[in-house]
Amino acid sequence: MHNPRLDFVTCASPAGMHRVAYWEWGDPGNDKVLLCVHGLTRTGRDFDTLARRLSGEYRVVCPDVVGRGASDWLLNPAFYTVPQYVGDMVTLIARLQPKTLHWVGTSMGGLIGMVLAGSAALSVRMRVARQIHAGSGLAGPGLHVDRIVLNDVGPRLATDALARIGQYVGEGQAFDSFDEAVAYLRQVSAAFGPHTDEQWRELARHVFLQRGDRWVKHYDLGLATPFAAHDDAAMAAGEQLLWHSYEAIDSPILIMRGRDSDLLTADTAAEMVRRNPRARMVEVPGVGHAPTLMDDAQIEPVAAFLREPG
Repeated sequence: MHNPRLDFVTCASPAGMHRVAYWEWGDPGNDKVLLCVHGLTRTGRDFDTLARRLSGEYRVVCPDVVGRGASDWLLNPAFYTVPQYVGDMVTLIARLQPKTLHWVGTSMGGLIGMVLAGSAALSVRMRVARQIHAGSGLAGPGLHVDRIVLNDVGPRLATDALARIGQYVGEGQAFDSFDEAVAYLRQVSAAFGPHTDEQWRELARHVFLQRGDRWVKHYDLGLATPFAAHDDAAMAAGEQLLWHSYEAIDSPILIMRGRDSDLLTADTAAEMVRRNPRARMVEVPGVGHAPTLMDDAQIEPVAAFLREPG
């Protein structure tokens, strides 16, 4: 299969209902699901190369997080936050009903997976404790992420990198040609590392839309709204919550780090390995934030980790 199927699931926010698009590869009856979730300004089509490689083993599902790609935009941009995205992914997982769930999350997609996996693990522990206290039989395990790949992201995010990202998220550039859009992407995403001309075009193909005779960004510029609301106290509290979620994950974790990343520092990645015994790390040389999982050198460590037994 060379092209994915497109489907939608209806989700809710405090401001109303919205549809989340997802791109699906492989056998729709396969209950072994690989959920791939993209970065802040990207789309589910970022994972085309990985999905083609693994669609014989998994039902590979790659959502466009709300506000991006083929998904709806939120009526209130203040809700473009990780808790909203986690709620949307829980709704999607309920639709998919996987028996086995593996997760690959790049940047923001890793944060979503971290919170979801940690929250799910804590929920199971609390439910089991209540049942033991009540003397009742144990219920089924509920939602559980069986393996998770965190692609260049962790509980502590370097503030300089966040400021860099925040500078271009809300910029509403329009380009006279697709080639100009590709050139812009190569400039702002230079940290992705070396790519062929065709790979850069592939990375641009689903993140710029043609409107009339101009090419514009595919996402709601309101994504920048939560960035403007952040202060030091909120960032510190958010980091502590992320560490709490991360440490609660009871599944194998692969941390993939671009060796030149300015978002996930080497010190933070090492601390992640120390603070969760299920974690290991692999570094990608010549790449910053974030590895695109488009070539064999990046795909193979991920595929090998996902295929490990147990």
